[in-house]
Amino acid sequence: MVDYGIKYWSNDDFIIEDGLVKVNYQHKPSLLEIVQDIRERGYKGPLLVRFPHLIHKQVRQLFSAFETAIDEYHYTGSFKAVFPLKVNQMPNFVLPLMECVQGLCYGLEAGSKSELIVAMAYTNKNAPITVNGFKDREMISLGFIAAKMGHDITLTIEGLNELESIIEVAKELGAPYPNIGLRIRLHSTGTGVWGKSGGINAKFGLTSTELLEAIRRLEDSKLLAQFTMIHFHIGSQISDISPLKKALREVGNIYAELRKMGAKNLTCVNIGGGLAVEYTQHEGENNRNYTLSEFSGDVVFSLKEIVRNKQEKEPDIFIESGRFVSANHAVLVAPVLELFSQEYDEKALRLKENNPPLIAEMLDLYQSVSEKNAIEYLHDSLDHMESLLTLFDLGYIDLTDRSNTEILVHLIIKKVIKLLKHKNHNDIIRIQEQVQERYLLNCSFFQSLPDYWGLGQNFPVMPLDRLNRRPTRSASLWDITCDSDGEIAFDAKKPLYLHDVDVMEEEYFLGFFLVGAYQEVLGMRHNLFTHPTEFSVVFDDDLNKGYEIENLLEAQNILDVLDDLDYDTKEIERILKQRIDDSSISDEDKKEVLGMLYVMLSENGYLRTITKDLQ
Repeated sequence: MVDYGIKYWSNDDFIIEDGLVKVNYQHKPSLLEIVQDIRERGYKGPLLVRFPHLIHKQVRQLFSAFETAIDEYHYTGSFKAVFPLKVNQMPNFVLPLMECVQGLCYGLEAGSKSELIVAMAYTNKNAPITVNGFKDREMISLGFIAAKMGHDITLTIEGLNELESIIEVAKELGAPYPNIGLRIRLHSTGTGVWGKSGGINAKFGLTSTELLEAIRRLEDSKLLAQFTMIHFHIGSQISDISPLKKALREVGNIYAELRKMGAKNLTCVNIGGGLAVEYTQHEGENNRNYTLSEFSGDVVFSLKEIVRNKQEKEPDIFIESGRFVSANHAVLVAPVLELFSQEYDEKALRLKENNPPLIAEMLDLYQSVSEKNAIEYLHDSLDHMESLLTLFDLGYIDLTDRSNTEILVHLIIKKVIKLLKHKNHNDIIRIQEQVQERYLLNCSFFQSLPDYWGLGQNFPVMPLDRLNRRPTRSASLWDITCDSDGEIAFDAKKPLYLHDVDVMEEEYFLGFFLVGAYQEVLGMRHNLFTHPTEFSVVFDDDLNKGYEIENLLEAQNILDVLDDLDYDTKEIERILKQRIDDSSISDEDKKEVLGMLYVMLSENGYLRTITKDLQ
């Protein structure tokens, strides 16, 4: 059985039993069962499946780890957290999150006016709100309104101009005031793609000189008492714990120095986000070199030691780790529409009475290949193919001969792989690097996996079933967009092997895991493909299946997508109808064509049918 590295990335959220991927919770339904359930209701194409219980699990683990570290080191500060809405703003994530964190000091972080409105509406009572990013007077005024509503809100200052705006708005609107945080531009940097979030050239934060000026202005405006937090961020996915420990030493000293300068209400250190998610499916390719326990322990211990040496109050620890909380709750399921080599079948051969000698030899190789001679015959067939393609270019063989060449070499490759499928033969691996099966998926990588396309971020991918059978095909994955970048190519260092299935006869689904962070909010409507149909799976022991489907949101239909882009859809319908009326087809056919057109306009743009209507 091939486990697709599930022990590395799944955090025991999913398991393999009876050849199926199952949700490791309560009755342990298989993902295939859930997908078939929703498809029987008429929802085709790609599906985004949410598991709210996994949101709760991640939050629980986060608080448990920090509370354990606080107890272990006798730390006197408390632990608080917010979820950054930029990571996932979708209501079917945010609302379950806010429901499951009631009673915890867990709120929301906003980086825009729209996000701040969401935070003001849905953050639980007594939970914190933080506001990061650049702000104008209107956004700052929103923060003051939130404070007047009773929210525990902190406006984090990114530049001195923002501070001036806060001072002006404070004079206009008066108390109660929001808390004020200062973002520190540390010398320390993170690692990886998002490492540029930290360092002296980072986009956000105050330099030491600006920090001192900010304290002076707060004192002059009698707002120093509102200064409660310093904040830093060194990356969205901190792969190495060492830069974080270095940053903590730096910020710990800044915290202590500011308190000694009179900022006695400064009691919070916000370490930002960056708690990494393990995406790898392959041993030795880890995305982080620490556990959650090590992360929380290092944060608590580092701050305690620095502050103790400076003889200052141990700060409350704030964290904004969104990826860790949201990534694992969502799975993208995409049907496989086609395997491109399946046209290479014996039935497709068009052999002649007198075939070119090399084709006759290839036919003999195919018919007589065995486990003993498989590698030798494989090499011979590839050599013959190169020779025959050269002969075609020179005009010595015709198109039928070329077709027979391509079919025979693929038949030989498939036969050799089948004969040697239980052996890890280096030659087989090398051949599979050159000749991958191309799996066409009914989804858009630009819409559903933009971090793969834009940043090279890998996501765990595996079939939903047949996991008690060894996969034999080295796989490259193609989406249905008309863009060559819509491909997840085969990588010999991180190989993906899938099953050789006949999708004309049976369904085959791939699941992409850990897609709950950023992918939805960054997804783009390339080719005007919209978000997949989504739903939440809520578990209930009292139900026959042990779960129910909630928050079903169907993918937008074609007219809705066009309307969102500010097309006049009524005009489009009018023009299309007029052009059908003006056409030369019969009146009876016009009605039928118009009816077909309206049906298509009311459906989403993903592909719907292949042979036997499997998709």
